[in-house]
Amino acid sequence: MQGNNRSIIIITGPTAVGKTKYAIEAAKAFRGEIISADSMQIYKYMDIGSAKPTKKELALTTHHLIDILEPEEEFSAAAYQDLAKNCINKVFNIGKIPIISGGTGLYLNSLIYDMDFSIMPKQAEFRERLEKEARTYGAEHLHNKLLSLDKEAAERIHPNNLKKVIRAIELLELTGGGVRRFEESFVTAKDYDCVMIGLTRNRDELYQRIDMRVDQMISAGLVDEVIELQSRGLSEKNMSMQGIGYKEILPYLRGEYDLNEAVRLIKRNTRHYAKRQLTWFRRYTDMAWFNLSDFKTDEKAISSVIDKVDAVKAAVDNQE
Repeated sequence: MQGNNRSIIIITGPTAVGKTKYAIEAAKAFRGEIISADSMQIYKYMDIGSAKPTKKELALTTHHLIDILEPEEEFSAAAYQDLAKNCINKVFNIGKIPIISGGTGLYLNSLIYDMDFSIMPKQAEFRERLEKEARTYGAEHLHNKLLSLDKEAAERIHPNNLKKVIRAIELLELTGGGVRRFEESFVTAKDYDCVMIGLTRNRDELYQRIDMRVDQMISAGLVDEVIELQSRGLSEKNMSMQGIGYKEILPYLRGEYDLNEAVRLIKRNTRHYAKRQLTWFRRYTDMAWFNLSDFKTDEKAISSVIDKVDAVKAAVDNQE
């Protein structure tokens, strides 16, 4: 355990569960500042599709790592780790508590564990060759290659998650090592302690919230947002445009299907993403889970979450 009561509070959960509200309430309760762990909200001009906090919500407490990148820029978990840890130290240095809010699993991993990205292979030519193979023969071809190298890794990584498939093949072919399981891969961070809160809801309620959010995005002007991004020269080739809500609108704008189909795909892909997020987060053994569907009001749920954070924080601080 770390001295000087260095604890960060992590509030996570699947998309559309309501993380923003709970992070803001935690920041108010514990004199905290929010550090985003969302791979889309980090980009400028991508407000609607990324479900960024509103201007009103942003004004309630200090937020970090939102709207800091141009959508043309590439970004990585390693870069996120550097920026987020810098923010964490700045928040600690002014006597406040960092509140990590978001649902990008690898970003959370980079803060919960002492992940050393410097040891990852960086051979650009090898990666470009794999990407070319995927374009020529399809994503399934690369997934089959991973299957031949490491069956367990292939079973854990979805064939359509091309970025992760390529990284796994890199690790296997360039280092000769296997792709380790989640629980074997990382050592817990030593710079601070983590108080981890997981939010969830009953599946039907969560899916209904997802559908409502997508409908609201369309009403708020998601299509116009994508048109504006497209006018900047952005396409599926850009990392930022591979996010759910953006990658489905682009084919619609090309006339490949109608808007109803685009909306259906966004809803479906978001539900699938929420399911994958829950699978990822449930691997965190220290997570305190709250099913928000079990509470009659948001106020009661917020109170319960705050009480739990307070109790865990006190227990951690007393051990130091």
